[in-house]
Amino acid sequence: MAIKVLIVEDEPGISQLLQMYLEKEGYETVIAEDGGKGLSLFQSEQPNLVLLDIMLPVMDGWTVCKRIRESAKTPIIMMTAKGETMDKVNGLEMGADDYIVKPFEMEEVLARIHAVLRRYDVEETRERKLSYDKLVINMDSYELLVDGKRVDTPPKEMELLFHLASHPNRVFTRNQLLDEVWGFDYFGDSRTVDVHIKRLREKLEGVSDKWSLKTVWSVGYKFELLS
Repeated sequence: MAIKVLIVEDEPGISQLLQMYLEKEGYETVIAEDGGKGLSLFQSEQPNLVLLDIMLPVMDGWTVCKRIRESAKTPIIMMTAKGETMDKVNGLEMGADDYIVKPFEMEEVLARIHAVLRRYDVEETRERKLSYDKLVINMDSYELLVDGKRVDTPPKEMELLFHLASHPNRVFTRNQLLDEVWGFDYFGDSRTVDVHIKRLREKLEGVSDKWSLKTVWSVGYKFELLS
């Protein structure tokens, strides 16, 4: 069965170019010209991946991404003509998996699609629930339990915590975390990692004396198991 990609893009030239290249690569495609139709087609077509423009009529891409994430973990790659850091951070914090700035080369788009789908395939075969003292990270339901209580946590914070906790005592640099959790290394701004760690600490600080989300100065972060 072909992998289905939903393209949500209001510029026909771009959406048709994407459709042509993707179908040449063997993907099935569905196109939506605005955010409202994009959300509707997502629900009816159940695609395997979404290419989502940010500046859309009816409903912008950030809102579409947020609505999709309320019910699904489907990979989302955001597309925009803007390259500012905060645009990237906004999309990623709402649950996007990757980010492409226009104008882009089709080879880059295809490479990022392959990388995101490969990452999801790996995650499907991996343990999706981790338990430590007073801490449960359940990635099947995207649910975080802290001292027995459910704590509302954005998708990327969940994924970052899960990645660190899956490799206890291993130190990750900020760039490694950007690459392995967000899925790309060209972003080049470690501030988004620091922001997510800070928010996780606000939820986890002092909960247990058996583990800790620790900063390794001048290097990065680790989920440390304490004796």
